[in-house]
Amino acid sequence: MDLDRSPLARSFPNLPAITGATPRVARARYKTWDRCDLTLVEFAKGTAVAGLFTKSACASPEVEAGRVQIGGGSARALVVNAGNANAFTGAAGREAVEQIQAQVADELDCSPEQVFVSSTGVIGVPLPKDKARAGIAAALLAEPCDWLEVARAIGTTDTFEKGATTTATIGDTEVTLIGVIKGSGMIAPDMATMLGYIVTDAAIEPALLQTMLSQANGASFGAITVDSDTSTSDTVLAFATGAAGNVPLADDDSPEAEAFAAALEDLCGQLARLVVRDGEGASKFITVKVTGADSDDSAHRIGLSIANSPLVKTAIAGEDANWGRVVMAVGKAGEPADRDRLSIAFGGIEVAREGRAVETYDEAPVAAHLKGQEIDIDVDIDLGDGQATVYTCDLTHGYISINADYRS
Repeated sequence: MDLDRSPLARSFPNLPAITGATPRVARARYKTWDRCDLTLVEFAKGTAVAGLFTKSACASPEVEAGRVQIGGGSARALVVNAGNANAFTGAAGREAVEQIQAQVADELDCSPEQVFVSSTGVIGVPLPKDKARAGIAAALLAEPCDWLEVARAIGTTDTFEKGATTTATIGDTEVTLIGVIKGSGMIAPDMATMLGYIVTDAAIEPALLQTMLSQANGASFGAITVDSDTSTSDTVLAFATGAAGNVPLADDDSPEAEAFAAALEDLCGQLARLVVRDGEGASKFITVKVTGADSDDSAHRIGLSIANSPLVKTAIAGEDANWGRVVMAVGKAGEPADRDRLSIAFGGIEVAREGRAVETYDEAPVAAHLKGQEIDIDVDIDLGDGQATVYTCDLTHGYISINADYRS
């Protein structure tokens, strides 16, 4: 499937190499495409790992295994298969994961539980074990590659490669964090987003890394939606090689830990928003900010109700300032709201206040704002101090075209 590059795309940044992490890619040929579709990242001994996984009750065997493995806190390898989700595949799917883990563990002389596997693509087709075996063998012999090649290899309907980087200072040591992510459709994360991988050279205890990743999730991966559908394969993994040589972070009660947590949150936010920018068929990036709600959680649920509304999303696609659809989405959210206290603004211009249209409302500047690619919707519930920001995209015919023939 050849897809045009998203008009909201961002250029791939120059991601530095991370000591202790060696990425390679190969062609397993899971689909009839002329590209690498298997990624293998080898990690140095002692690498800490943390992770978040979909809450879907129909999760893939890769996710089921990862949920258990993450408790060990240690990783030696990551394998990512693109083109086949290996979800809803029964015993055959589990056997494919176990085969991959055993093959890599034998080569790296580690435990299979230290080999993390992700797969993404078509649901319901068992991952071909012969292709996986050959792909792993090829990857083990391949030359190390850069993170751009990894970002390209893990994609499916993605139209551009997504990556981000940042740094933090721990004592006298500067540590680096990089991340790559894939995701374009089936995005309404119930924990994270499709497949995202973060690698840092910081030394940090696995339990603290897990806490920080979970905390960063709420305002990043947990605050995006493309189409209200949660994947069977959603995974975000963070690996810390410890190669920077800083005094290992063990608890969050220090300025150094706060600095690292802030950097991790920033990185997660960058990656999450890139996924929305590549929403299938998207032409506009939408920021929904809700204030004055009963609580932050209530604001978040209202924000998602607006961001997931097909009527709101199609109105934005049509550049129509139909604030009545926003009212509808607030009302159906099941959260405390008072029609006669509600205010709505597009692009910072208030269009509705206290349950009615603003009398002096001039639609011309709002129409001009909606013609752009960056759309802001602000909603004030006026009931409390709760606030949240959610990111989404518009809904165009392009989304239908992509998903109508996804398996071809």
